[in-house]
Amino acid sequence: MASNPIADIFRVKELRDRILFTLFWLAVFRLGAYLPIPGIDVAALRVYFESQAGNANGITDYLDFFAGGAFKNFSLFMMGVMPYISMQIIMQLLLIVFPRLKKMAEEEGGKKQIQLITRLGTIVVAMVQAFTVTVWADRIPNAIVMQNRLAYTIIAMLTVTTGTMFLVWIGEQITKRGIGNGVSLLIFAGIVSRLPNAFYELGKLIARGDVNAVYAVVVIVMFIAVVALVVMEQQGQRKIPVNYAKRVVGRKMYGAQNTYIPFKLNPSGVIPVIFASSLLTFPLQISQSLGVNAKWLRDFSYWLRPGGFWYSLVYVVLIIFFAYFYTQVTLNPQEISKNIRENGGSIPGIRSEKMEEHLTRILNRIMLPGSLYLALIALIPTLVQQLFHFPSQLAYLLGGTSLLILVGVDLDTMSQVNALLKMHHHEGLVKKGHIRSRNL
Repeated sequence: MASNPIADIFRVKELRDRILFTLFWLAVFRLGAYLPIPGIDVAALRVYFESQAGNANGITDYLDFFAGGAFKNFSLFMMGVMPYISMQIIMQLLLIVFPRLKKMAEEEGGKKQIQLITRLGTIVVAMVQAFTVTVWADRIPNAIVMQNRLAYTIIAMLTVTTGTMFLVWIGEQITKRGIGNGVSLLIFAGIVSRLPNAFYELGKLIARGDVNAVYAVVVIVMFIAVVALVVMEQQGQRKIPVNYAKRVVGRKMYGAQNTYIPFKLNPSGVIPVIFASSLLTFPLQISQSLGVNAKWLRDFSYWLRPGGFWYSLVYVVLIIFFAYFYTQVTLNPQEISKNIRENGGSIPGIRSEKMEEHLTRILNRIMLPGSLYLALIALIPTLVQQLFHFPSQLAYLLGGTSLLILVGVDLDTMSQVNALLKMHHHEGLVKKGHIRSRNL
């Protein structure tokens, strides 16, 4: 009798503990999304955002999308983990620009120092973004109930920054003791939590006649099609054959072995989408919050409004850039070639000194179509939904960005669950005991 994969997950104590640990902290994250910061009138916020529901810019909905609904609540976790992701991008760029910093990272204990600098930088970024939030809140009628605005500003900045750092800590704990990548799962949980309400709102719009039912069906079909495309893109691989000759280690002789290096169509996964979104969120929030006092910031906010031409163009360019950038950081052809040679391996038909050049050429060929494919999936659904005049909050949730994050994080988490099941001698999540990949 075939075993049930779901039952196997809860039979394995280590896996069960990891999943329950992850679910507990995700529940804490969702609870914190509804706890408003001190000095804020939640009822006034609700009235204001209901009156702004038809705002064409959709900047607030964009920020709220990545905060899992916490931004409009002015909650403890209203900034989400975006300041941390922004600082990670800055740090990765600094490692390339400053060789001494990169050398420090490669030394013993260097990674811990880089992590410390990243956390300290996250505090600075979070404080800046928290300040812009306090300025913007002053524009909402009756939203701030504290008479002393200086006290409110300080308390709000400290509260929001503390919330962000607490989420970073939760993400690290999930990565270490839970299942999946903690930071990515926090973003995943925020998106998933809003999907039921998005479909409910869609039903209300159809019932009122604001959205054509045929258009809604088209978008739902597109929703399913994009999920299938994302799965194909995430699972696609180019296998590079590697042969290892016979070798003697001590008194044992190891025979020849034929294996392969799996290069994914998109080696960086969903990271380019998250990085590009985070990098756009930072200037958007500052320009929106401070634009009331500066015309050029208002113009910039309108110019880079989500869904606009320039926003879409910059978004695509950033996705392609981070796809190349992150792949070069994680998959170094020089290091791969060195490891193959040190273990007595070779690539058929390629001379040893040409191995690095060969791997670099293959990676470049894979990354260009892979990054373009990723950008296309992220962009097209949102554009189509705008043509159908869908509200921005629905467009972000049903668009390519959310689907890329949902499917990418889900596949990564499933792979880890599958690996733990196989380690404990269970079949895994599919009949053959592994998550299949498409060969290119």
